[in-house]
Amino acid sequence: MLYDWLADLVVVTHLVFIVFVATGALAVLRWPRLAWVHIPAAVWGILIEFVGFTCPLTPLENALRQRAGESGYAGGFIEHYVARCIYPEGLTRRSQVVLGSLALGINAAVYGWLLFRYHVSQRGSR
Repeated sequence: MLYDWLADLVVVTHLVFIVFVATGALAVLRWPRLAWVHIPAAVWGILIEFVGFTCPLTPLENALRQRAGESGYAGGFIEHYVARCIYPEGLTRRSQVVLGSLALGINAAVYGWLLFRYHVSQRGSR
């Protein structure tokens, strides 16, 4: 039962991380110092999508599920949990690149806006 609960905790952590990667730049608008945490997380998450790495949380969840007497799953977290809802046929390499591009686009737009706002404020303070 403990391993099952820990596996579920990993799933929640994984989901929170994905949401943070995709939308964390919006939180940086409110708390600029959060960029020091968000930028490395976003780079890691986007790299996973573009290069096709497996996030370390996926094998951890599978190992915990197996310790709980359940079966693990093949593929990645997004493919197993999210892709079923978004892509009924399964997650393809192309759709992973689209997801990575979407995360990159959102983050680039927000950070671009932050840099623009910073430069405008620096000019005004001279």
